[in-house]
Amino acid sequence: MTTAPRLLGRPVFPEVPPASVDATDGPAQLDRPVPKLPSHPDAARGALAATSGFLFWGLVPVYWKQMQSIPAFELIAHRMVWSLVFLLGVIAWQGNFPALRDAFRSKRLVGLNLLSSALLTANWTIYVWAVNSGHVIESSLGYFLVPLANVTFGSLLFHERLRPLQWVAIGCAAAGVGLLLVRLGHAPWIALTIAVTWAGYGLLKKKSALGAITGLTVETLLLFPLAAAALLWWHHTGEGALGRVDVRLHVYVLSVGVITALPLLMFAYGAQRVRLTTLGLLQYLAPSVQFLIGYFFYHEPFDAVRLQAFAVIWCGLAIYSADGFWVQRHSLLRAAGAT
Repeated sequence: MTTAPRLLGRPVFPEVPPASVDATDGPAQLDRPVPKLPSHPDAARGALAATSGFLFWGLVPVYWKQMQSIPAFELIAHRMVWSLVFLLGVIAWQGNFPALRDAFRSKRLVGLNLLSSALLTANWTIYVWAVNSGHVIESSLGYFLVPLANVTFGSLLFHERLRPLQWVAIGCAAAGVGLLLVRLGHAPWIALTIAVTWAGYGLLKKKSALGAITGLTVETLLLFPLAAAALLWWHHTGEGALGRVDVRLHVYVLSVGVITALPLLMFAYGAQRVRLTTLGLLQYLAPSVQFLIGYFFYHEPFDAVRLQAFAVIWCGLAIYSADGFWVQRHSLLRAAGAT
């Protein structure tokens, strides 16, 4: 009998390997030094690659802003098509076509990836539309909320027992969202939709046995017919961008596959070489950079109400992160005591 995947204490991005933290660990002897786990020989390069990937994700709103004149749905269709072209090149370079072929032999795996690709498309579409509509800050809030959405999914869907501090963290997030609802008169639906779709995507990715690159290739393959048909139709009706925009926009549109896959490659390389705790900290780089870009570069509104709401949510994230490190410390001490 298989058990449901644990969601507690994992980083935002779905390709990260699961944490081996037992939520039921009891108190440990805190005066003993924490045992040092052996480092990967390429840990420094892995940390640099993961950091670069997260920073890349943080800066990507600047890229999408260059294509504000193109509708979000068309940009996502281009993203699907040109990402697939680039990813197939990576798969060919890796000699990994057998794994790609095997992925389509399992109906369960195809179904999982079809559903995950639908969530990924929804996430991409809302995010690109939000960025190009002047909502970079609220988009960053969505990715800040993802770790807490993961914990909530774990409790609601798999009845995972939450620790007291995790309840406090979720309460802080709910309070922050409630503050925006009461004081501004509407819920931050962009942030909530981004958080839910990305957390749901991560949940499905954890059920899939495919690696990061192979998995994304399968997802884009499944939606490629729809994306290609849409692009052909828009071109036929004269609404498509290709052949009708200037050279600069053509370069941006055709480079979308590289922009999509490059940070994923850097992240996948780093995730195999650095510790989960390191990834747990680095995951906040992307939304932090997005927030700073929205505030300082695009001068999006950020009044006292938004500041208060963000501060409450950031406090929840700090509590969530501190609780995760505390539990992992206990787990390491218990492991050391057992040897």
